[in-house]
Amino acid sequence: MHIVLVEPEIPPNTGNVARLCAATRTTLHLIEPLGFTLDDAQLKRAGMDYWQHVEWKRWKNWTEFAASVPSSARVWFIESGGTKRYDKAKFGADDYLVFGRETAGLPKALLEANRDRWLRIPMFNPAARSLNLSNCVALVLFEALRQQGFAGEVS
Repeated sequence: MHIVLVEPEIPPNTGNVARLCAATRTTLHLIEPLGFTLDDAQLKRAGMDYWQHVEWKRWKNWTEFAASVPSSARVWFIESGGTKRYDKAKFGADDYLVFGRETAGLPKALLEANRDRWLRIPMFNPAARSLNLSNCVALVLFEALRQQGFAGEVS
């Protein structure tokens, strides 16, 4: 599996996602611009000593990243407003799960161009705009891994 963070802004969120990727052997893709430097203390603290166990790649922009995605892979966009709940998608082992910036989400043009792969996480309180980015990544990634029978799990 692949997790893609488009222009992440908050270092602890990215650190938490990196730790999650290390624990699940999931590749992390960071698409610039980043809202922090990679030597940020909060990024390192949230990722703890897991960074050495993360396979990760840094991309200059969406276009560069998109050109690297194999044609056989599916790219899922997780953002509020999607027509399908994340738990209704059928995920594959080589899929990419894309999440946007904490303050702005994913670009609307990107979502509109990929409506058939635009997923949402259900919300129950209209006063709550969203969940924390790292929580969203964990929810969707573990659903995708569950669908694959948690292949590669070590107890």
